[in-house]
Amino acid sequence: MTRIRIALVVAVVALLFAAVPLHAQHPARHVNEQAVYDVAAQLRCVVCQNLSVADSPSEMASQMRAVVRERLAAGETPEQVIRYFVDKYGEWILLSPPRRGFTLLVWIMPAIGVIVGVGVVILLVRSWTRRRPATPRSALDPAMRERIRHEMETET
Repeated sequence: MTRIRIALVVAVVALLFAAVPLHAQHPARHVNEQAVYDVAAQLRCVVCQNLSVADSPSEMASQMRAVVRERLAAGETPEQVIRYFVDKYGEWILLSPPRRGFTLLVWIMPAIGVIVGVGVVILLVRSWTRRRPATPRSALDPAMRERIRHEMETET
């Protein structure tokens, strides 16, 4: 009976020693889920198109989150992971367009629109509130004045 116990203990210890080198060869890197969310929040879901990969319930978004997680676990930086998706899908995959080139207009035009709108409102308010000089009474020629007086007298 003791031989069986000794053999069992030796087998367990041998398995533990055998498992340690395998584990050391393939270290499992812990990926911060917040980092996965932060990267996925910058990417557009290709199914929903108006949701980020982080917020989309679609299966494709789930697969894209898994790719983000795998790439971060492999040691890539968030910028490298985003570049991978941009290379694969184009800049369309980014939820917010880059602030360069033609897409710079997307960021500038709202500010320009607000400035122009405020300017128009200011001009309109000024024109509405500006006091206009009283219009001078038009001078009646004496013949017209006499005619009006005569008509007023005849009515009464």
